[in-house]
Amino acid sequence: MSSIWTHTARVLGAALLAVGGAAWAAPWQDGGRPLPEAREAVALLDDAASHGLQPRDYGAPALRRTLEQLEQAPDAATAQAFEASLDEAFRRFLRELHAGRLQPATLYRGWKPAPADGFDPDTVLAEALARHRLHAAVDAAVPPLPQYQRLREALARYQALDGHPAWAEPLPALPARPGGGAPRLEPGQAWSGLALLAQRLQALGDLDEAATLPPRHAGVLVEALRRFQERHGLQADGVLGRDTRAALDVSPGRRARQIVLALERLRWTPLTRAPRMIVVNLPEFVLRAYEVRDGRIELRQEMKVIVGKALDTRTPLLDEQMRSIEFSPYWNVPPSIARGELVPRLRRDPGYWSREGFEFVAPDGSVQTGLSATRLDAVLAGQLRIRQRPGPRNALGDIKFVFPNSDNIYLHHTPSTGLFERARRDFSHGCIRVEQPQALAAFVLEGQPGWDLPRIREAMARGESNSVRLERPLPVLIAYGTALVKDGRVHFFEDLYGHDRALDAALRARVAAPLPESPR
Repeated sequence: MSSIWTHTARVLGAALLAVGGAAWAAPWQDGGRPLPEAREAVALLDDAASHGLQPRDYGAPALRRTLEQLEQAPDAATAQAFEASLDEAFRRFLRELHAGRLQPATLYRGWKPAPADGFDPDTVLAEALARHRLHAAVDAAVPPLPQYQRLREALARYQALDGHPAWAEPLPALPARPGGGAPRLEPGQAWSGLALLAQRLQALGDLDEAATLPPRHAGVLVEALRRFQERHGLQADGVLGRDTRAALDVSPGRRARQIVLALERLRWTPLTRAPRMIVVNLPEFVLRAYEVRDGRIELRQEMKVIVGKALDTRTPLLDEQMRSIEFSPYWNVPPSIARGELVPRLRRDPGYWSREGFEFVAPDGSVQTGLSATRLDAVLAGQLRIRQRPGPRNALGDIKFVFPNSDNIYLHHTPSTGLFERARRDFSHGCIRVEQPQALAAFVLEGQPGWDLPRIREAMARGESNSVRLERPLPVLIAYGTALVKDGRVHFFEDLYGHDRALDAALRARVAAPLPESPR
C-alpha cells in the first residue's frame, strides 16, 4: 500500500463515517508490515493501566508480540489477523475510556443513563488517523475534567508505591491508656512504631523526607499525621487511634485500586452537560455547586452535608432536576418514620407533640391538631398522616430544595447544626441536610428576578410556607467517589455504603469479549 493510498484511505474513512458509513476499517498494516500507527496504538493499549483499565482486556500482550514478529518478518496472513484484532481492540478501548466498562444500571437501582453526548469512537479514530495523531483519539475519549487527569497522576504515584517496604510489616501495638479505653498514641508520647510511622508518612508525601524526627510523637510528626488525617476524612487531631491506624494500614496498592474505581465512576458522570449544576459526593459529605464557562468547570459553592445513615437509611445515587424551593416548609413525616419512631415516642411522651409542632392530616386535606390514641392508631393504619408545622424546631429548617424523585429525597436546612462539626456525617433518614442553605439558595435562584440574598433571608425567616418554582431547572447529581484530588493532594474517604466493594467485585468478575481473529 503506497503512502498516498494510505492517506487517501484515511481521509475517505473519515468522510464515510461523517455521513453514517459503518464498514470502514482502520489501516494498521501495509503489505504484511505494521504501519507506525499500529505501534502507537499498541503502546496506547499497553498504557491502559494508567487510566485504570486492564491492557489484557484489549489483547495488548498478544498484540505486542505479533507486532514485534511482523516487524521482524512481515507476513500477509498474520498481518490481516493482527489488523482485525487491533482495530476492534482500539475501538473498544476508546468506548470504555469514554463511557466505562460497566453499565451503572446493573449496580444501582433506578440509575438513569446520561444523555448521549455525540461521542463516536469510529469517527474519532478516523479523524485521529487522518491527522497522524492517534493520541488525539484518546484525548477525545476521556472525560473532559481536570479531576480525571489529576486522579491519573495520583494513580501513577500510588502504583509506583505498591510493594513499598514501609508496609512490609504492621505497625506495633498502640500505647495503652492509663485510665482505660481504646489504645492510642497522643502528642508527646513515646512509641516503638514512630520510625515506621514516619516512613509511611514520608512515602505518602505527608512528611518531608529531610525532616529531623523527634524522639516522641511531637512536632513535625504530629503535623504530618494531621495532614494524613485531613486527607482521609478523619478528625485532624494528630492522635493515632483506631480509625487513623486503619487508614495508615491500607497499602498503596489498595489505594491505587480505590483511584481506579473513582476513574471508572468519572466516566459515568456528566459533569459538563449543563451550564450549572449541584453535585453531592456522599462519602466526602460535601456539596459543590458548579458553573461551566467556556468548557471549564468553575466552583461556585462548597459546603458540608449530612447524609443517610450507612446502616439502614442510605441516601441513593440520583441524577435529577431541581424544580422548586420551599421556604418555611412543612415536614411530612414519612410513614416508615411515623411507624418506627414517632408514634412509639408520642405514646411514651405525649408532650413531644405540642413541643415539636405536629399535626394530623386527613386524606381530604383537613387538619387535626389534638393528639389522641385513636388518631395515632389511624396513622398506623394509613388513615391519617403526621406533619410538622414550619418553625424553629421543624426538622427541615427554613428551606427545602425539591428535585422530584421516586425515593422522595431532597436537600434541606436543619436546626441541628452541631452535627456539621463531625468528621463523619451520616445521621439522616436519607435526605441531605446542607450547612449553608442561604448560600445554596442564592446560587439556585441566581438570575431569577427579585430573589437576591436579603429576600431569601426574609422568606426563610417569615415562618409561612411558600414554594418558588425555578424558571430554569437545575441538575442535581448525588454521586459517590472515595478518591478525589483537592488543592494538589489526593484525598481518600471511607467506603460509606459499600459501593466501592460492589463495583470492585463487578469489575473483577467482568470477562472481556474475545477479539476477532486474535493473533497468537
